[in-house]
Amino acid sequence: MKTLEKILDSIMRFLMALSMFILVAFGTWQIFSRWVLQDPSTFTDELLRYVLIIAGMIGSAYCFYRDEHLALTLVSDRAKGLFKIILDIFIEACILFFVIYVFIYGGMKLSSTATNVSSVMRIPMKTLYLIEPVCGVMIIIARILKYLQAFSAHKQKGGEN
Repeated sequence: MKTLEKILDSIMRFLMALSMFILVAFGTWQIFSRWVLQDPSTFTDELLRYVLIIAGMIGSAYCFYRDEHLALTLVSDRAKGLFKIILDIFIEACILFFVIYVFIYGGMKLSSTATNVSSVMRIPMKTLYLIEPVCGVMIIIARILKYLQAFSAHKQKGGEN
């Protein structure tokens, strides 16, 4: 399990670092070409748009992996006992349903039915849309790892009593 965690962590961190490098490098070129050369690069403009979307999607998957995603915990922080357990299970079920239905199912459907091509880079949009189900799978793996860690911690805690 630790090996899978390290591999997933390394892949996501590498992809985020690569996307950040691309954003900085091509963003700098875009600024230079727009202000100094007075001829903005349309290729880098479109590339930056797509890389920003990809970076956001991978970043959201990484936040789920690290369990540092945005959450409204007003009710769950105040809950106690059995109600807290049921509420936590319900919240996790909602997250899984959303990720499976929107990210994975919706992303695959979007990717399989897309017929358009990006205007400047001439990349099929179905290729660009594949980032959604890929990130959905990463989120599901991250949640499963979290459940396995919680289960093993609970099992070890129960074994000590």
